Amino acid sequence: MANSIGFASEYGLENHGIYNVNTIYWSLPTPSLYELAIQRREGLLAHLGPLVVRTGHHTGRSPRDKFIVREESSENEIWWGEINQPISPEQFDNLYDRLMGYLQGRDVFVQDVYAGADPEYTIPIRAITEYAWHSLFARNMFVRHSLDEPEHMVPEFTVIHTPRFHAIPELDSTNSEVFIILNMEKRVAIIGGTSYAGELKKSVFTYMNYILPKQGVLSMHCSANMGPRGDVALFFGLSGTGKTTLSSDPERRLIGDDEHGWSDHGVFNIEGGCYAKVIRLSEEDEPQIYQTTRRFGTILENVYIDSATRRVDLDSNLLTENTRASYPLSHIPGSVPEEMGGHPKNIFFLSADAFGVLPPISRLTPEQAMYYFLSGYTAKVAGTETGLSSEPSATFSTCFAAPFLPLPPTRYAELLGEKIKKHKANVWLINTGWVGGPYGVGSRIKIRYTRAMLRAAISGELDNVEMKKDPIFGLNVPTRCPGVPSEVLNQRTLWKDPSAYDAKARGLAENFRKNFHQFEGNASKEVIAAGPQG
Repeated sequence: MANSIGFASEYGLENHGIYNVNTIYWSLPTPSLYELAIQRREGLLAHLGPLVVRTGHHTGRSPRDKFIVREESSENEIWWGEINQPISPEQFDNLYDRLMGYLQGRDVFVQDVYAGADPEYTIPIRAITEYAWHSLFARNMFVRHSLDEPEHMVPEFTVIHTPRFHAIPELDSTNSEVFIILNMEKRVAIIGGTSYAGELKKSVFTYMNYILPKQGVLSMHCSANMGPRGDVALFFGLSGTGKTTLSSDPERRLIGDDEHGWSDHGVFNIEGGCYAKVIRLSEEDEPQIYQTTRRFGTILENVYIDSATRRVDLDSNLLTENTRASYPLSHIPGSVPEEMGGHPKNIFFLSADAFGVLPPISRLTPEQAMYYFLSGYTAKVAGTETGLSSEPSATFSTCFAAPFLPLPPTRYAELLGEKIKKHKANVWLINTGWVGGPYGVGSRIKIRYTRAMLRAAISGELDNVEMKKDPIFGLNVPTRCPGVPSEVLNQRTLWKDPSAYDAKARGLAENFRKNFHQFEGNASKEVIAAGPQG
């Protein structure tokens, strides 16, 4: 009989096929998980209170190692391909059985939490981990305020994360010893061979992206905040585009920083915490997030720490560029405790354009919004995923969320289009990347300029400003914006050689067109025509 510490659930581990473990730690609070993580040498306590952990060789997501079980109940719905790679039910069962054997005699940590702040769409989630700090991560990242009686909760989706258990590629048909496998029929995800905590939260997000659209809810990889008048803004963008930074605005209240649903009621957070990139975080530019790195309850992942002084160095990329902080939403002052808001008034697509040709801000028509949502353009900066070189590379990640979309992208795009038109949301494309030249020549746009553009768009100050159509991309670009020098709004004038700008812009426009070929069979003529012109 296993030892149990904490509030043991009536829905025991035997329901998952887990037997003969040593000690089960049930939904322990943060201080207890700190003590255990430190006792078990999983991490170090840093100056002012964060827990610092390392994930070893795997410091980012492993997209080539993610699979979905090809089974009867879901196989006709899944967007199969390089992103959603199939694995057979037999292969899953064999690996799962070996995993169950691995857990025998070991300690396991269980967190019973929820995904989805809207009570109508909340689902119970169980995270079963072999590390105490991953249990704390689940506690930070998911919703807990509904958990009045955790011992009575029955999970609808379970994630089992065992970093020290590895796949055998020739036996399991995986691409490496790392595996992230979702089984929609059994409502379970298993993760092994990697300690990177992002895999745990993204497995839950992938499942939510599978079930929410079936209920008419648009699941979104975006952050959300709310102004003093209750006006909601959404920020779409991949890692490194400034999504987390820009939504953490002292003048607005944060609803959430990464994953949301948009229902008939409005916007709700899927998570209960934040998972922010913290490399070279600035106290001046990102004060709210900076302060979370100096608090008890925050996990700092792959951040360098001086073992003698226990002070962290946020500027160091000694371990990876993809340093992370996990903390509960309540760590952000003035955040929305209900994690819900009304229908968005403004939607921002953030792209860190490494070519330095997209306008810093432009207003999109509903058709352009569909086009650029399906395109999901940005420049991936090295470090978020394993296997990237030190040079950033242009990429298209449909719906700004391709790695986490189990359904065909047009399902999400159609839902977005319907909701934009129904609720008359303004949509803006923001270049948080380079101006005055490409990466290596130009410079990253000043964050204070980007914040000024966002404020002007949200306040309505750009509503009556003259717009100039970009001849290559067909985008409507404001000719002036409070707090931003007028020349910054026109990329071409910032380049030393305007003809070099033209060539680079046409090259990117052609990349957009080539990428969009995959959607032309399902997209309307109006949406196809909304792409780059030049």
